[in-house]
Amino acid sequence: MTKPSAESKGSDGSEPSLASRVEEILDLIRPAIQSDGGDVELVDVSEEGVVLVRFQGACVGCPSSNITLQVGIERQLKEHIPEVTRVQAIT
Repeated sequence: MTKPSAESKGSDGSEPSLASRVEEILDLIRPAIQSDGGDVELVDVSEEGVVLVRFQGACVGCPSSNITLQVGIERQLKEHIPEVTRVQAIT
């Protein structure tokens, strides 16, 4: 996966918000999750870098969703966005 490009800056040339950068990375991850019949929704990103997501579809109740969260989603977000401190799934 590649890091978001400079083209993702706001229309006024400012840096994109943390939430919009998180959404960009989720958009890169989402096809893999959807290929298994699930999806992930960004719920919130706190100023402290805590990302809240909600699993949908086949991910709801799946015993592997915790692994997907930690190994897939959290690792990718932290790798691409240093401000992300933790990713937590909510229901």
